[in-house]
Amino acid sequence: MHFTALATDIVRQWQSGGPDAHGQAPERAVSDGDGIPCRHCLKDVPKGAPYLIVAHRPFDTLQPYAECGPLFVCASPCPRHQEDGTMPDVLKTSPDYLIKGYSMDQRIVYGTGAIVANDAMKAHANDIFADPKVAFIHIRSARNNCYQARIDRD
Repeated sequence: MHFTALATDIVRQWQSGGPDAHGQAPERAVSDGDGIPCRHCLKDVPKGAPYLIVAHRPFDTLQPYAECGPLFVCASPCPRHQEDGTMPDVLKTSPDYLIKGYSMDQRIVYGTGAIVANDAMKAHANDIFADPKVAFIHIRSARNNCYQARIDRD
């Protein structure tokens, strides 16, 4: 399995002022250095650095399970997280996350959702992937439900 960050083309569009999932220009803010995770480089935005707040729907089409919510990305171009199978450090900052499996048609596979400790995430994701209906897993904040990243099969 590997941890998948947001696609560069989507993030570059926002960094160039392009619209988010609600058709709005990204909001700009400055990081206070306290847990502002960029969903592209999968690192915290450093204190004093600008970042963007956007509405994002990590699904290809509109449908009842296509959740949309806020997330942060660096305001300046940053390198995309390299998918090497290790958990990004940014996902080690919270004690736990909500993870849930989705089918190829991007619908929740019921029974896969769970709040798991960050150090148990990979093991639990392997359990979720044991279900052949699961195509990918979303990682979300356990407290605010914000999209963090995706877990894909190797």
